[in-house]
Amino acid sequence: MRTEEAIIYSYGFATIASAIPAYSKRGDIVFVDEAACFAVQKGLQASRSNIKFFRHNDMADLERLLKEQEKEDQKNPRKARVTRRFIVVEGLYMNTGDICPLPELVKLKYKYKVRIFLEESLSFGVLGDHGRGVTEHFRVNIEDIDLISANMENALASIGGFCCGRSFVIDHQRLSGQGYCFSASLPPMLARAAIEGLNIMEDEPDIFQILRKKCQHIHKALKGISGLKVVGESISPAFHLQLARSLGSRESDVRLLQDIVEYCMTRKVALTQARYLEKEEKNLPPPSIRVVVTVEQSEEDLDLAASLIKEAAQLLIH
Repeated sequence: MRTEEAIIYSYGFATIASAIPAYSKRGDIVFVDEAACFAVQKGLQASRSNIKFFRHNDMADLERLLKEQEKEDQKNPRKARVTRRFIVVEGLYMNTGDICPLPELVKLKYKYKVRIFLEESLSFGVLGDHGRGVTEHFRVNIEDIDLISANMENALASIGGFCCGRSFVIDHQRLSGQGYCFSASLPPMLARAAIEGLNIMEDEPDIFQILRKKCQHIHKALKGISGLKVVGESISPAFHLQLARSLGSRESDVRLLQDIVEYCMTRKVALTQARYLEKEEKNLPPPSIRVVVTVEQSEEDLDLAASLIKEAAQLLIH
């Protein structure tokens, strides 16, 4: 990642969930995208900070909140001097498959003097010429980001996670990151697997271009299927299929999507519904089928999957 230092966690979920409360405390202010994943939400909850959600990837709405806070700060300058402000976003959103507009976020960071926490669990190992994530994708200087976190359970096919940034930022987590202090180290076998994954990323940078082409291929194949809509960027390897029109209740929608999943599973194409803790989610996403593309899948595999999903949709969606 070309940062000064990194810290390793033994559980992917705990990485960002521990990193946020290590820095943001009661009385601090966090501006967070409403589509943030559950791990981010748990980190915000543990921080006990003042949370302000902005509309998904809506920089105008975020700037509105920042301006409002700026006016509040002018009323009480003494309090404002000791209040820390953070923006928390995902590089590639787990719940939507969208990429965050990082260059615009960096501009707002310097304009309103806030810090950026970037969660890259899906974008690391996917975006950028060498898989370094959304900073490399947008050619943003990584020093403009205060903290980057990612788990190693997606692209690296291991367990655990890491945070990286400046040395003084990372050192703080060694005593303040609860998921780091109160846990064991990674199992040696899985640590070795993660290292090998990093070696592959470094030695075979062509895989990222191959993956992008396969993502665009499956997106194009799935678009236009009657009754379903594709949600997510065309270069995202994890995206969603939602019903174009709800049946009227969440339970009915879930049941129909599960029928599509089972139809494909019995024909040797593995799909899964996106699962959520419905009573815990701050903004519960609509029911969806999560589609994941890997670099090892052939175009024939992708075409088979797309044709089966289309076949299931024609048969089951009325």
